[in-house]
Amino acid sequence: MKKKDKNPGGILSMKHTLFYSVGIFGVQLLIGFVNNFQTEFYNKMYSGFDPNIFYASAVIIFIAKLLSCVGDPIIGTLIDRSDSKKGKIRPWILRSAAPLALLTTLMFVFIPFSSKALLYAYITLTTVLWNIAMSLADIPSQGMLARLTPDVQERDRAASLSNVFKAVALAVPGVFITVVMLLLNAVKGAGNYPDRLYYLVTALALTAIGTGCYLLIYFRNREKVQDAPAPAISMGEMFRELKENKMILIVFLIYILGFARTMPLIVAVQGNGALIGQVNFLGMQLDTTADATWLPGLLGAVSGLAGVSLVPLINKKLGEKKTHIAFNVATFVFTAAVCVFYWSLPADSPLRYGNPALYMVMLVQFVSSFLFGTIAYIPLIMTADIVDRRQRETGQRREGVNFAILSMAIKLSNALCVMAGLLMVGLSGYTQVVYETGVIPVRTQNIAIFAYFGFAGVSALACVVPMLFYKKNA
Repeated sequence: MKKKDKNPGGILSMKHTLFYSVGIFGVQLLIGFVNNFQTEFYNKMYSGFDPNIFYASAVIIFIAKLLSCVGDPIIGTLIDRSDSKKGKIRPWILRSAAPLALLTTLMFVFIPFSSKALLYAYITLTTVLWNIAMSLADIPSQGMLARLTPDVQERDRAASLSNVFKAVALAVPGVFITVVMLLLNAVKGAGNYPDRLYYLVTALALTAIGTGCYLLIYFRNREKVQDAPAPAISMGEMFRELKENKMILIVFLIYILGFARTMPLIVAVQGNGALIGQVNFLGMQLDTTADATWLPGLLGAVSGLAGVSLVPLINKKLGEKKTHIAFNVATFVFTAAVCVFYWSLPADSPLRYGNPALYMVMLVQFVSSFLFGTIAYIPLIMTADIVDRRQRETGQRREGVNFAILSMAIKLSNALCVMAGLLMVGLSGYTQVVYETGVIPVRTQNIAIFAYFGFAGVSALACVVPMLFYKKNA
């Protein structure tokens, strides 16, 4: 007799919680790959064609993300109006998989343009389309959390585990691309293949893995919370939701004011170049801007995983408000101390370059990554709770619009982070030419350390302000 998956006294089993978390891993794997390597891909592929591509692409990404935000309320409306036998949100998982997979791969296909106008038009178009496809996957995958179970504890458990998988997914691309480079070195020989090849191979492999994992949500999860389709909303009505629903406005502001909390991921390659350079690790000569981009954040990945694992437990004791405030204030204090310490170092300090600098950055990453553990979890839990509260107030469950607002906030914060981070690196005077000289000016390093860590701390402190007004049961 076949044993059934039992969950005594509950609705959402641990097995199906795991399926949902692996699905989140899949979609975040693709999002993390594009967010971390899109600009660097353009820099390596097209800097010879246009030396300003690095900074121009940062502006284009920002504008493209703003333009793609127009699609978020449309996607939210389509989800809220869904009335399928397969569920309100599940079908959108299936519909979004192919566009996201196709566009993620297309983003890393090198095309030898002969016109700068065509190059930038192509970058803008593909970036806008990818961000729309990302929202098409991100909104239902996160919104599914509110429909897996009406039980708050089961939902918190799913949010906790999926947040761990999300953190891992965002870190995997940096390691995976290095593995691909090592494999190509073994097959073709180091230096015997163009950079565009390892980007394309990485994109194809991560797309296959990510899409397969993402589709588990469709094939293995079911919606346990049911309701009637909600009416359509316009962009204006979406803003009215922000105006009338003070709690979702707080979630939105937390992301916008805290946009720079992900800065260490955005400027990691350039920060590594300005602060560390080449190192000797386990007898190997490695470059922290090429085959060892993962190395400075190695300990951070471990502590970050510990952070996202412990935050739900801390949140259970303290609640969203106190947990958010405590972690973000601590982030500001720590990163401010790091910047002041670094700025006080003499120009010839061994901590300014090479292996000693690597160990310093690894230590900073270890502490800061743990403190960043609330970034994704707290707003996600808040949004799911807000959906429940609004249903009690209005009689309607509107996961589509509320998670569309969350998705828009994430997208806007990412756009601000990319543009601010890369422009700040440009302001420092750091370029590939400067890096190759092996002599990085102190001014460049001092600005780079702020872009790498200090800005994240200031942003973390800023996002504490709206949380002071959050009331879970308001």
